[in-house]
Amino acid sequence: MGRKRTGLPVHGWLIVDKPEGPSSSHIVGMVRRLTNAAKVGHGGTLDPLASGILPIALGEATKTQQWAMDGRKIYRFTVRFGEATTTDDAEGEVSATSAVRPMAAEIEAALPAFIGDIEQVPPIF
Repeated sequence: MGRKRTGLPVHGWLIVDKPEGPSSSHIVGMVRRLTNAAKVGHGGTLDPLASGILPIALGEATKTQQWAMDGRKIYRFTVRFGEATTTDDAEGEVSATSAVRPMAAEIEAALPAFIGDIEQVPPIF
């Protein structure tokens, strides 16, 4: 026997422009509290250091997440050359520095390795 859902039968999508700071789960919790929706989920995860569009599905819309998230995604980012950190992200301690900066042609030559299906090792967040 399934558990009885509490909350209102709210259905649809809410698009949130998530700032840096809160996690995706934190935003889902805020939406759940503000709408009192019985069922809330998100389409993809943005870590606390990321800002961007976070699609929130409510009620019956949660059943469409798998299709809605199959679309093309575009990521924009800022790179800081010359520093390595203990966690491979902006929150770690700087563990090494270098004055070497890649040339534009070197960057362009490396980009094909980041297109398509790739195995990614996320930072130690």
